[in-house]
Amino acid sequence: MNPAATLELTRELGPGERLLWSGQPRTGIRLTAGDAFHIPFSLFWAGFVCFWEYSVIQHGGPMFFLLWGIPFVVMGLYLIAGRFFLDAYRRRRTFYGLTDSRILIASGFFTRAVTGLDLGKLAQLEIRERSDGSGTISFGPYIGSMPEWMAGSWPGAGKQLPPRFEMIESARTVYNCIREAQRASAVGA
Repeated sequence: MNPAATLELTRELGPGERLLWSGQPRTGIRLTAGDAFHIPFSLFWAGFVCFWEYSVIQHGGPMFFLLWGIPFVVMGLYLIAGRFFLDAYRRRRTFYGLTDSRILIASGFFTRAVTGLDLGKLAQLEIRERSDGSGTISFGPYIGSMPEWMAGSWPGAGKQLPPRFEMIESARTVYNCIREAQRASAVGA
């Protein structure tokens, strides 16, 4: 059990509900499979917009063209580096919990959002493990239009991903705890 996650999730428990496990995603900067596409794209984007701005300044282009390029430069900086820091910040403020009746996910940038999933109504449970035992447990199907490996690291596309315990330690142990809690809730129902 993660003390910070336990403290954060305790206020979300209903009467008689017990917290069986709590955790957080790994913290820090991370690279994903999607970055094999996103990093070259972001470098190309930023290179083009920097060339644009440089050309406008060098040739004394209209002020409109100079101002027009600024948002694209900002977006290029976000794509190159900003998205990594924003993702790390999001994961640092994300907390996961398993109770005897629900899955809890608390997160948010500026406001706190809590998702609760009834263990008895989970449509799909999927685990993806890494060789070090860490992994991601998803609670439903992926509904996006782009490949799933790209969606996790593309700005805004993560909303198409199902609720999940992302980048947790000992993923198989947590997965087994969820399955056991599902069986116990089915027997008790």
